[in-house]
Amino acid sequence: MNADIRFGAATAIGSMPGVDAREAAKTVTGSFEDFPHLPELPARGPGADMIGRTAGMLVELYARVEPSGWRIGDRPGRDTRRARSWLGEDLDALEEFTQGYEGQLKIQAVGPWTLAAALELKNGEVALSDPGACRDLTASLAEGLRLHLEEVHRRVPGAQLVLQLDEPSLVAVLRGQVKSASGYRTHRAVDRQIVEAGLRDVVGVHGDGPVVVHSCAPDVPFALLRRSGAAAVSFDFSLLTERDDDAIGEAVEAGTRLFAGVVPGTDGRLSDPAGSVMGVRTLWRRLGLAPGLLTEAVTITPSCGLAGASPEYARTALAHCVRAARSLADNPE
Repeated sequence: MNADIRFGAATAIGSMPGVDAREAAKTVTGSFEDFPHLPELPARGPGADMIGRTAGMLVELYARVEPSGWRIGDRPGRDTRRARSWLGEDLDALEEFTQGYEGQLKIQAVGPWTLAAALELKNGEVALSDPGACRDLTASLAEGLRLHLEEVHRRVPGAQLVLQLDEPSLVAVLRGQVKSASGYRTHRAVDRQIVEAGLRDVVGVHGDGPVVVHSCAPDVPFALLRRSGAAAVSFDFSLLTERDDDAIGEAVEAGTRLFAGVVPGTDGRLSDPAGSVMGVRTLWRRLGLAPGLLTEAVTITPSCGLAGASPEYARTALAHCVRAARSLADNPE
């Protein structure tokens, strides 16, 4: 990890409401002048959802939609083509609105363990049930992401790419809480060293480029993610408890960036920008960290994706993230 990386003050998680790729790209690039992201539009249907979108990036592995979810198959079919087509549309729109752009640009994909907990094998059980399948899936994802990063770099050559791995199922994988196909039992917990190694393999695809790992579940394993090479950890700030204090303090002191999700991801009344980051300031005081370190260590985001929000609220939430980050910079204490 490059300790000299300077992240933007605010960005979003990934998903946006609606089905119009150009409108989403216009909104995101207009909201975040120095840290936009490639929008995801799951409302379009299977293949635009986070699992299907990432499945479409896999190399020499293909997935199709079954009534129970996404299942690995032998050859690319209609669902794979649809996923790749929508990703192409999104990249076209992003390219249009980032002409000449030279700042940071974030792209997202599902991480190896959430993918293994979601993609089914031919027998109907998820890939997580088979260590060999997990290894194959991780290798395929790593190669697919390498090609995806090359494609985005070709389209937006001046951008400094940031790769975000979405791992909402990571804690469930570590705790043995992923249910079997029958629903009557759970798959055994995966050893933490194996989980860490798999993440490191995928993180390493980006070379010296920064990788963010996002999880909007409770009890984010900050130390494990740091050891895996993540430059930043993205999380729902409202789910933190004082049990997380030591891990967060260690992460900050080790140079890990915190992507603090403080703006609700669904429609609701927003507080003033200063109120949105009050919890971040409180945490800082509790940890005894220098206030001046705040802007060097924290990026403000929504708590999770905005797919469930109205388009109007999504635009408001993005603008609110920018104002909240400015409030934190102007008054860190």
